[in-house]
Amino acid sequence: MTSSFEFNTYPARLSDAERDKALKVLRDGVAMGRLSHDTFIRRMEVALAARRSDELAALTADLPTESRVSRLVFGTVEAVSGFTVRLRRAWQAERLPKLLLPHPASGYPLRIGRDPANGLRLTHETVSRVHAELSRQGGMWVLRDLGSTNGTTVNGRRVIGAAVVREGDQIGFGRMTFRLAIT
Repeated sequence: MTSSFEFNTYPARLSDAERDKALKVLRDGVAMGRLSHDTFIRRMEVALAARRSDELAALTADLPTESRVSRLVFGTVEAVSGFTVRLRRAWQAERLPKLLLPHPASGYPLRIGRDPANGLRLTHETVSRVHAELSRQGGMWVLRDLGSTNGTTVNGRRVIGAAVVREGDQIGFGRMTFRLAIT
């Protein structure tokens, strides 16, 4: 008695590297203005669900691949523009008013906001009545946003909940920005 077995053969699974390469081409296409945001989203969804290389190739076929020279030029421009941004931030940081951290022995958090009952009163219209709180926890300074309307930032990034801060950090309350300093 002979029995025949049939085996289903599936094409090899796409590697994450292949998928990432296709997604990079799509991101570059959006950055260079060759794809609309909606087209990018649709193609990205297809790329993430693709099972074969030819499906990925079809998604990027109408997008030119970057030459070595264009990668070098764009990389250089990106590095130079990034340097100027860092230089501008460093220049502005030195010109910011200092906010002195309270003495750690006080043990009480420093409340910041427009309300006269706060430890640090800031009378700018973008600062909430009770905007933020600065406290010492476990040997570190922690800045906590207290549900302010215009947000609290540390080094340009919005604080969601709380963030650890150090001397030299730029902290912002609404549109007011300070540089932290130790007493």
